Amino acid sequence: MALYKLLLPKMGESVSEATITKWLKQPGDLIDEDDTLLEIATDKVDSEVPSPVKGILKEQRYTVDQTVQVGEVVAIIEIEGQDEEPVILQEENTVPVVTAAEELIDLTIPGVDQLPNTAAETASSPYENALRFYSPLVKNIARHEGLSQDELDRIQGTGAEGRVTKEDILAYVAHRDSSSMSQKSVQADQASTGTEAPKITPATSSHVHTVANGSDEIIEMDRMRRLIADHMVKSVQTSPHVCSFVEADVTNLVLWRNKVKDAYKKREGENITFTPLFIEAISKALKDFPLVNISIDGYNIIKKKNINIGMAAALPNGNLIVPVIKNADQLSLVGLSKSVNDLAQRSRANKLKPDDTQDGTFTFTNIGAFGNIMGTPIINQPQAAILAVGTITKKPAVIETEYGDMIGIRHMMYLSLSYDHRAIDGALGGTFLKRVADYLENWDSNRVI
Repeated sequence: MALYKLLLPKMGESVSEATITKWLKQPGDLIDEDDTLLEIATDKVDSEVPSPVKGILKEQRYTVDQTVQVGEVVAIIEIEGQDEEPVILQEENTVPVVTAAEELIDLTIPGVDQLPNTAAETASSPYENALRFYSPLVKNIARHEGLSQDELDRIQGTGAEGRVTKEDILAYVAHRDSSSMSQKSVQADQASTGTEAPKITPATSSHVHTVANGSDEIIEMDRMRRLIADHMVKSVQTSPHVCSFVEADVTNLVLWRNKVKDAYKKREGENITFTPLFIEAISKALKDFPLVNISIDGYNIIKKKNINIGMAAALPNGNLIVPVIKNADQLSLVGLSKSVNDLAQRSRANKLKPDDTQDGTFTFTNIGAFGNIMGTPIINQPQAAILAVGTITKKPAVIETEYGDMIGIRHMMYLSLSYDHRAIDGALGGTFLKRVADYLENWDSNRVI
């Protein structure tokens, strides 16, 4: 028999670690090829890790709630092997030579060859003499934020064996920056008034404690809700939010969809919703105003080449996820509709892949689905803007005709845009939003899909 190392596979270009949420197989269990061994969660989506081989699970290297780096061994599987002949699997599931001594061998998993060379990184890293192990992601954040070795070593880790996780170092940086800003403000006041200001003691936690009485129910946030909470707080702390609104007459769009939806469903086997129509209009406006399709790095504005639109989707458990339609401007309306339906279905079924939520450059959210007329959404960092549409309602409106103005019943809708005022001013944000509304209002009623 031979033993086999199962490595945590690469799950996306920007995903370097995952948290084990559930083991579906226990030591001693028989495993068939493609059986799911464990469930993991990244900072974006939940995923399953299947076994590429048949055998018996011998060892679980990590327990539930522990964080594992991509490429680390998560399990040991006993497989059949010959005493003297090597055991070899073909192509991507190739197994190196195995002898009767039951030496551990690595399983070649697609994508692992793309992992960064951590040995080379360590050699040139300023944190090579650290007091404890730091993942490449943590080291990269430390370098980017200018943390010294001493600062990094002082961070209290919440990961396995006290390791510093991404959340730990980001929380430290946020606290350090806020403390630094407070101290500078105090020093400025002191200099202007000539008085000595009291010393400020850094707070140990930004958490506000509340007292629950005996009749209150305390509900602990699940992992995804905690991530959402941290992400929202970070966005508000990072970006000065500004919000603009416009009202659009989408009567032509509504009537056109009502006219084509039955034939479309019969032909394509699925519904055409309003979402792909909105996303097409947003994609066109982003091409017209590329300085909305950006992210900000310090005092640098990064203008994105690709238009990748995330669509906020509510999950059955009440949480939120934002799958991304890549290169939305290059897709036809049929292609957009199929992408929207596919991502929505896989979101609800918890079948999204990590790459499905990566690399978004702009976010769209349909709050009208819940009967809301308008809202002020929070920017999905590191993007610079997010657009929300409200419910479509019939309202009396003034219609301009060649024979004069008249009152008619029209399908009206509010659009709102939250944007980062560090790079997007009111003129740009407001003009972009009006352009989206114009594309929706001027919908071609005779369009063929």
